[in-house]
Parts: sequence; structure tokens; C-alpha cells
Amino acid sequence: MNVRQDTTGVPIGTRPSARRMLWAALGGTALLGLAGCGGSGSAGGHDVGGEANIKLPPLDEMVGGISGTTLLWIGLVVCLLGLGFGLLSYSKLHKLPVHSSMKEVSETIYETCKTYLKQQGKFLMVLWVFIAAIILIYFQFLQHMGAKVLIILLFSLVGMAGSFGVAWYGIRVNTFANSRTAHASLRGRPYECFDIPMRSGMSVGMVLISVELFMMLFIMLILPGDVAGPCFIGFAIGESLGAACLRIAGGIFTKIADVGADLMKIAFHIKEDDARNPGVIADCTGDNAGDSVGPSADGFETYGVTGVALITFLTLAIPNSSEQVKLLVWIFVVRVVMLIASFVSYLINTALAKARFGNAKAFDFEKPLSSLVWITSVMSILLTVITTWWMLGDMGDGMWWKLSVIISCGTLAGALIPELVKAFTSTKSRHVREVVTSAKEGGASLDILSGLVAGNFSGFWLGIVIVALMGGAFLVSSTGLGDMGAMSSVKWAVFAFGLVAFGFLGMGAVTIAVDSYGPVTDNAQSVYELSTIEEIDGISEEIEKDFGFTPDWAVAKHFLEEQDGAGNTFKATAKPVLIGTAVVGATTMIFSIIMALTNGLAETAEVTKLGLTHAPFLLGLITGGAIIYWFSGASMQAVTTGAYRAVEFIKSNIELSDEATKASIEDSKKVVQICTEYAQKGMLNIFLGIFFFALAFAFLDPYFFVGYLISIAVFGLYQAIFMANAGGAWDNAKKIVEVDLDAGGTPLHDASVVGDTVGDPFKDTSSVALNPVIKFTTLFGLLAVELAVSIGTGVVTHIMAAVFFVVAAYFVYRSFYGMRIHSGDSDGLEDPDQDLTAPAAAAAGLPSIPAPAASPDSPDSPSSPTSPEAVARATHRAGTA
Repeated sequence: MNVRQDTTGVPIGTRPSARRMLWAALGGTALLGLAGCGGSGSAGGHDVGGEANIKLPPLDEMVGGISGTTLLWIGLVVCLLGLGFGLLSYSKLHKLPVHSSMKEVSETIYETCKTYLKQQGKFLMVLWVFIAAIILIYFQFLQHMGAKVLIILLFSLVGMAGSFGVAWYGIRVNTFANSRTAHASLRGRPYECFDIPMRSGMSVGMVLISVELFMMLFIMLILPGDVAGPCFIGFAIGESLGAACLRIAGGIFTKIADVGADLMKIAFHIKEDDARNPGVIADCTGDNAGDSVGPSADGFETYGVTGVALITFLTLAIPNSSEQVKLLVWIFVVRVVMLIASFVSYLINTALAKARFGNAKAFDFEKPLSSLVWITSVMSILLTVITTWWMLGDMGDGMWWKLSVIISCGTLAGALIPELVKAFTSTKSRHVREVVTSAKEGGASLDILSGLVAGNFSGFWLGIVIVALMGGAFLVSSTGLGDMGAMSSVKWAVFAFGLVAFGFLGMGAVTIAVDSYGPVTDNAQSVYELSTIEEIDGISEEIEKDFGFTPDWAVAKHFLEEQDGAGNTFKATAKPVLIGTAVVGATTMIFSIIMALTNGLAETAEVTKLGLTHAPFLLGLITGGAIIYWFSGASMQAVTTGAYRAVEFIKSNIELSDEATKASIEDSKKVVQICTEYAQKGMLNIFLGIFFFALAFAFLDPYFFVGYLISIAVFGLYQAIFMANAGGAWDNAKKIVEVDLDAGGTPLHDASVVGDTVGDPFKDTSSVALNPVIKFTTLFGLLAVELAVSIGTGVVTHIMAAVFFVVAAYFVYRSFYGMRIHSGDSDGLEDPDQDLTAPAAAAAGLPSIPAPAASPDSPDSPSSPTSPEAVARATHRAGTA
């Protein structure tokens, strides 16, 4: 079997359709370039709001008795200190003791992760070309910015490199923390198992936020004000591109590997992370590609884009330059203060957790994680109030307390949302235990239905909480936030929503830390199994001699499994925080587009087009939902097809004889290769579809596009919450069966594995990728709308919209029909209803694939596709046809 074949059996990378895909994309971009070169270069009379016209004022205004520039330079130094703490933690973690067998496994995982990231880096550069073309056309040919365009292009690369760089840092830290955690479990003291992944997570969180904040402060302090604005847009688009692609591809990769590895537990009734399973190394790589690379890039981008949205708003909406400076400096000083709050809260929580659990023989791993989130939230709110009073106390109308309350609504959400998510995904929640109870009698069917119930209920409760907090911020803003020109009350509300999003990720270092805790604990359990350390002769004596303690084999694995359940829960808690930030923050960015279209809300005739009585706006609201559902289906289809190929390969190559102890490295690399190929193929279809839809709808009608952006934000919010929490419930239901009930290998376990594999693409592919997709579309929309309006409305733009839509529709078509599961050698099978059984293949004149021979060591389970019963049934059908 050739595992490098795509769905029609042609090797990936040489297939004519792949070339057609790129030609279609390049052709659409070339058309845009021709139109841009021939455009008038007029901004259509709407100077207010154009990205080219965003100019930062001088920042040397006195704020709180100190020059704004001085405060920002102090912030830059704090960022360097935060980066230093992260790197110091990295060094200390790397020096922790670890047995050679475990270290070897973690290094193998890192090498496969490194290979994956290198391929993704090359792929990102290809996709960047499309974004660079739009930036060049708009800023050079339509805005005539000359050499400044090169600076904007450079910062789009810097933004993309930032997302990519923190993702790389995340996997490097996590892939040596996993083996140290596995080794620490041998001591039989659970606190050490907890402390290592917590330290690695905090290292990632501090480095991520420090680097992001440093880059933004660098742009503000070093670049001229007339260049800084466009550079922020380029920077944000670059980091959004990096995050979207790493999230989409990482989500597809990890769930192909996870589903492929998990299904072997049903097919062959082998244990979790069995070293003989070639899919386990790919699964460990996927844990980092999806749960470390993706969230790191996503968190980096979300933190940055929220800041860019507020910068854009303030420069466009506030006419008084002195107030602009005060608020701009205040926003970044508060961010620096929250970074300090995160660090101090971590130190306090560590001291409390060590005092309480340091010598405990067992404890609930979720408790110190929850306390860290709450301590950080309270401290962030307290320091925000003090800082805002100090900096803005001299502004009239009680501005300081109003802004403090509004930001605190977002900071509170950062703690409340994880608590709500735990009610639907924790191993101790009634919803998750309901999933297990349902599966006891109803099998996989009721397991899945109960998980869907949990996801739907979570959508209700989280939605209500988000609306309540946004509503509270709105009520405070309605009392007045200063002069913002025309329709100030509308701008107050939008500013308030942007500050709520700002508060969501104010304690971003801790949010990322508890999220990064998950992939380390997940990998630690796998590293333990893959090392086969228990089977090494004289291992107890060796550990006692080399490390000075006697391993406690009875509890080590149990601690790792319990910790994995806590990690699953807190991975789930970060997802709604990130998607909530994206959606709430998108309102501010969308408003920037509205400001551009309505000349700062001064043109009443244009403002009236933002209502349901204007047909294009209403149609855009309806269209956004269609794109969200297509995206969800396309990403899951990529997982389905890739997992099919992975399962096909693993079944044919797994060795389960008594002599076999580990899968071969070559087989494991093949599975990684399958995952990478289908992840990139799926990502290409999805990204280019989203890219050309944004152009098509912006060129069709700007108000249609505004409605479309609002729609994808709302639909995306609830789709993401539902899918993430349903998947989290299924995941931890399986964990209860495996750990609490110790029911591995039973029908209940089989049912829970089926539920978990359904939930895998729900929670780690489609839901998580909606966040960067929403932000990328909104950010790119700023340029797309400006580009369309600058070229001019009329027949030409409508023809271009039609062409872009056709190109996008081609990628939509490819995302299913180009990713379908075909029999391995059935080249050219195009009928979607064609039966793929051997008789049907013969009738169609196509070669059929013989059933794979049953492994002599596989169980005689009728449920196993390679069992003698299954082979007999297939042979009988072929003989009677």
C-alpha cells in the first residue's frame, strides 16, 4: 500500500489537481492586481477609517505625572524581564533528572514535531504571498505609500514569525517537560507530577505575552507615527495568518493521529499508548501540533489582534489627540501591569499549593489550577483599578472608574468561563458522568447523545454569561466615556466591548499556562508507556543508584492518568476564553470598517445601510452561517480521510506478537507523514476558500461584507463553544472509564472510545480553528473593503466579486470531493454515490482492494475489521456477487 497517495491513488505533490488549485488561487490574485494597478487610487472620500490614514500621535504626553513615552519604555523593560523568567524556567526544567529511556522517547517526539513545523513554515510562506499581494496592491498602487510598503510587508512577516516562533518554543519546552513529568511520577509524590507541567506552562505563557507586548511597544516607540498604524495592521494580519494556519493544520494533524491510535484499542483490544502501536508517536506529535503549537500561536495572535483593534478604534474615534495619547498609553501600561500580576499570582499560588499538597499522597489536580486562575483574576482587577485611577484620575466624568469596571468585566470572564466549562467537561462534573452512565446500557449511541447534550447546554450558559458581562460593560459605557464625535453613544459601546475583550486575555500568561499544562500531562502518560521502563531488567536498582529513590510503580501510572484528566479539563477551559475574545474583539474591528464606510458615522445615509431594512446587510448576516458550517465540515472531512489512511496503514503494519515490544521508527514516521500530508491538504482548501470568500463579499457590497463578518462571529461563537465542550465531555468520559472504573477492554470502554473519537475533531479541530479564522477574516476585511472601495463600485468590482466567488467555491468543492475516501487503487472514481464494495468496483470496471489479511495475533473479536469473522464475511460477499 502506498501511504503517500491521495484519495485517488496519485502521489501527493504530483497530482494535476494540486497544481490546478494553485493556478486558480494565483489567477484570482493576479486579477485583483490588474484591477488595483488600473484603479484610481482614490479612497472614495472616506479618509476617516482607512488603514493608510491611521497615524499614531506623539506619545510624550504626561500621563499620571510621567511622560507616556517613559512609561512605555518601562513596559519594554518589564517585557524583557518576563522573557528572562520564561527562559530561566526553560533552563531549570531542562536540567531536571530524567531516565534515559524516557528522554529518548521525548526527543523522538520533538524531532517529529520539528520536522512538522519546518514543513508548516515553508507552507506558511506560500500562503503569505497571497496576503503580501493584497498589501502591495492596496498600499502601493492605490495609496501610493512608496517605500513604506516594504516596512508594512516586513511587519507582516514579523507577525507571522512571532506566531511561528512562540509555537516552536512551546513544543520545545513541552517535549522535555513531558519526560521529566513521567520520571517524577516514579517518586510516588503527586505534587512533583503537578509542578513540572505547571512550570513549563508558565514558561510558555510568560514568553508568549512578553514577546507579543515587546513587539507592539517596539512599533509604538521606534517607528514614526504615520507608519506605525499601517504596520500594526500588517503585523496583526501576519500573526493572524500564522495562527489560523497552525491552528487549522495542527488541529487536523492531531486528530488524524489521535483517532488512528485510539481505534486500535477497539480493533485489537490493546492498552492506551501501547508501544507496539505505530500511531502513538504520531499521536504524541499531534498532541504538540494541536494542543501546544495551535494554542501558542492562537494566544499570541489573539493578544496582539485585540490590542490592534483598540489602537485602530482610538485613532479613528477620538478627535482629541491628548485623550488619544492618554488612552493608548493607559492600555499598554495596564497590559504590563497584568503581566506582573500573572507572575506574582503564579508565585503566590505555587507557595500555597506546595504548602497544602507538597507532602500529600493524593490530591485533586484541578484545585491548584483553579486557584491560580482566580488569584490572577482578583489581582489583575485590583491592580487595574489602582493603575487606572493613577493614570486617568484627572480625566473628567469619572472616566477612571468606568474604564476599570469595564475591563474588569472581561477579566472576570477569564475566571468565570473556565468554571462554567468545568461543569461540562471535568471528570467530576455531572454532565460527564451522565455520558458514562448513558454508555453503560446504551453503548456508543447514548454516549454520543449525552455528549451532544452537554455541548448544547454549555452553549446556553456560556452565551448568557458573555452577554451579561458585555451588557454590564455597555451599561457603564452608556453613562458616557468622553467626546468621540458623531454618535458618541454608539462609539462608547463599541469601545466598551473592545475593553471587555482586552480584559479577557489580560491575564493571558496564566490562561496559556493552564492550557499548556494539558499537552505535557497527556504526553507524559504516553512517554511512560513508550519507554517500556517497567520491562527493563534491574530498573528499580538502576533508578535507586542513579537518582537516589526507589520507584513506586504502583501509583506512578495512576498519577499520570489522573493528571491527564485535569489537563483535558483545563485545555477545554482555554478554548471558550480564546473564542470569546475573538468574537468580542471582532466587534471593535468590524466597527473600524463601519467608520471607514460612513466617514466616522457622519454620513447618515450610509449609517442607515447597517440595518435589516438594507437587503445586502441582511443577506450578509445569513451568509456567514453558511461559511461556518462549511468550515466545520471541511475540517472534519480532512480528519476523517486522514484517519482512514492512518488506520489502514496501522492495521496492515502493527506487530502484536509476543516478541514485539515497540513499533518500528519507520512505521511511526509513516503515520506522521500521513497526518502531515492530509493536514496541509485540508488547510490549503480551507484557507484559500476563506481568503477568496472575503474578497468576493467585500467586492460584492461593503455592507453585505459587514453583515457577513457579524454573522461569522455570532455563528462561530456558538458553534465553537458547542463543539469544544461536547468533545471535552466525551474525552473525560473515556478518562473516567479508564481511570476511575478501570474498565479498559470492556464494551463500556469501546463505547467511550467511539465517543471520544467523535469528539476529537469537534474539540481540537473545528472549534479551536474558528477563533483565528474569525479574526483573520475580520482583519483581512479591513484591507479588502478599503481595496474594493478604492477601486470603485460598479460592474468591474461585481465581475471581480463573481470571479473570486467562483475561485472560493472551487476550494469548497475540493474540500470534500478532493478529500473523499476512495479505495486505494480506484483512480478517478468520481460518483459520490458509487458503492465502494468489491462487486460495485468490478461492475464499474475498477480494481478492488482485497480485505487485509487478519493479523494472527489479533483477537477473535467480530468488531475488529481484521478479525477472521470480518474477513469471512467479505470473502462470502465477494463470492456470491
